[in-house]
Amino acid sequence: MMKKNRYKSLMGVVLLLATVLLSSCSNMVVLDSKGPIGSEEAFLIKIAFILMLIVVLPVFVMVIWFSVRYRASNKKATYKPNWAHSHKIELVVWLVPIAIVAALSYLTWVKTHELDPYKPIASDVKPVRVEVISTDWNWLFIYPDYNIAVVNHLVFSANTPVNFRLTSASVMTSFFIPQLGSQIYVMAGMRTKLHLQADHEGTYLGQNIEYSGTGYATMHFDAVATSKEEFEDWVEKAKQSPDVLNMATYEKFAQPNTDYPVTTYSSVAPKLFDHVMMQFMGWMGGTDHAMKMTDDMDDTHHMNGMQDSTQMQEEHGQMIMQSDSGHVHTKTMEDK
Repeated sequence: MMKKNRYKSLMGVVLLLATVLLSSCSNMVVLDSKGPIGSEEAFLIKIAFILMLIVVLPVFVMVIWFSVRYRASNKKATYKPNWAHSHKIELVVWLVPIAIVAALSYLTWVKTHELDPYKPIASDVKPVRVEVISTDWNWLFIYPDYNIAVVNHLVFSANTPVNFRLTSASVMTSFFIPQLGSQIYVMAGMRTKLHLQADHEGTYLGQNIEYSGTGYATMHFDAVATSKEEFEDWVEKAKQSPDVLNMATYEKFAQPNTDYPVTTYSSVAPKLFDHVMMQFMGWMGGTDHAMKMTDDMDDTHHMNGMQDSTQMQEEHGQMIMQSDSGHVHTKTMEDK
């Protein structure tokens, strides 16, 4: 009867420990994955956890069992003060850890190549390209295919691969959307890549998990996965924004500040991402290249302004033309 009671007590302790461990996992967003990359990484975490429990659980059980069975008051327990060796115990002590390490090594080798963040996600759907620039202490997301940008707010289609190019305008940060997977570092003068996908519509937490100074605690953003139609509507609304991300606007935004409001820009300075990256690459002539890119941006804006002006003048029935001698000639519709 006493043995049964001790057995029940022992099992109760084991179940209590298991309940505590499993319940603590329910609040871990990393395990509540919403994309193919995150699901695979959550699977690896769970498998590693289970494999390590093969060693941990028996230890907890034996600690309780030995303390009960070999207590000083138990006169029936076998007493062997000169015991020194057991082939069975040696077999377990060596083979079990070797098997666990072998299994973890195999999984690590295979999944490291399968989940390479630089490896595109196979899909029949055209991916959404996003250029990410981290500043002190905010995130700037540029959509080069749509010529729009947004601060501290990432929007993309669910069930669509998202191809990121990332760089930093300041210190090193770490880009991470836990429920989608694959944290990656973002560094000044360097470009890293990341490929993610959300299998479900929803809003997910995005954050910087690399301590980067005063505003580190608030350097987070919403990653919103929408339907394809909702994403297209968002893009059209973004193109109607009165704000424009030119070089002057970017320089103001890049100044150290916290809690920068979500701002959408209807157009972006050409090659802004490359300009931010190259300005830190003076050791390989990057400074000269960045200056040239800045000139190209200014020239492009100037040309766009000239084209807009020409279009407006044509609509009013006249066009201003400049001859080789520098004289300005106004050409009307009648002259045509």
